[in-house]
Amino acid sequence: MSKRDYYEVLGVGRSASAEELKKAYRRLAMKHHPDRNPGDAKAEAAFKEAKEAYEVLSDANRRRMYDQHGHAAFEHGMGGGGGGAAYGDVGDIFGDIFGSIFGGGRGGRGPMRGADLRYVLDIDLEEAVAGIERTIEVPTLVGCKSCGGSGSEDGEIDTCATCGGIGQVRMQRGIFSVQQPCPTCAGRGKVIKNPCRRCHGNGRVEEDKVLEIKIPAGVDTGDRIRLAGEGEAGPPGAPAGDLYVEMRVREHSIFQRDGDDLYCEVPIRFSQAALGAVIAVPTLEGRAEIRIPAETQTGKMFRLRGKGVKSVRSSAAGDLMCKVVVETPVNLTAEQRRMLEEFEATFAGEHARRHSPKSSTFFDGVKSIWERMRS
Repeated sequence: MSKRDYYEVLGVGRSASAEELKKAYRRLAMKHHPDRNPGDAKAEAAFKEAKEAYEVLSDANRRRMYDQHGHAAFEHGMGGGGGGAAYGDVGDIFGDIFGSIFGGGRGGRGPMRGADLRYVLDIDLEEAVAGIERTIEVPTLVGCKSCGGSGSEDGEIDTCATCGGIGQVRMQRGIFSVQQPCPTCAGRGKVIKNPCRRCHGNGRVEEDKVLEIKIPAGVDTGDRIRLAGEGEAGPPGAPAGDLYVEMRVREHSIFQRDGDDLYCEVPIRFSQAALGAVIAVPTLEGRAEIRIPAETQTGKMFRLRGKGVKSVRSSAAGDLMCKVVVETPVNLTAEQRRMLEEFEATFAGEHARRHSPKSSTFFDGVKSIWERMRS
């Protein structure tokens, strides 16, 4: 099922401000939150949909990518993950409501770490089984080299006079005392008088990060590799997030994988099926042979032990399952056609029942059905 447009989910226009996005999400979150709708699967799905939309649109970098490429921006390349800046924004919404009840929300935690990123890597089955090394390019935010990630052009950073360097201020609302990020320093606890000209005081810039990664042997679709600290750079004073590289194994022309086992279909001639034969079959390690007994029927499965996959979670390789499929000959010569016609003539009368038991049983069943319909 295709995803709905994130702006449509939140019920806002594409030019909505950060405050409008926050209000729209807050309204939907309070309406559909699972705690308010216990056991309501539709409400839970609506809550998750709104949460996902806000996590993307509340982050300026991800919103820019979404506006340019839609949902495809996160299918192959950068995507949000747990612990990132967008999740902090979601927490802030509930912190505004419940902050005083639970002791002040995020107070004293310092700058939030950079967002975790997700990168989907397409690989071939052979690469997944053997393991490979790959170079990937990840669009992300990296520390500004001009200012060393500090955000300051001259390196001078002062303690915020409003919050005293804590990054949080308390606001009195009636009988409640609510703690929220300092409006002067945006929760950093520091202020920059002379912002860096390259990053404009953010300490981070957009860049394609090039990484060399090693894929272990035996990975499968959905397996993830965590690269600590290779995610989005955090704001000044905060650590970077992590990068999760998720495997997606391409469809193979011969083999299908099911856990540690591989499956394939092996075509054989009907003369080989009738008389028996030794045939060559492919494996991921080269050729192997299987012995086809006489009178083998199509669909018969043969097992080659240890010729499957040794996954990252297994100590032994799986098996290769070969299903033989009897292939009807084509482009017959006149001589081949004549010989087949003579061969077919030998199945007349009682010989058909003797040599083709399945076919005879099938047609006996059909006759029985017709007789019941006429009676």
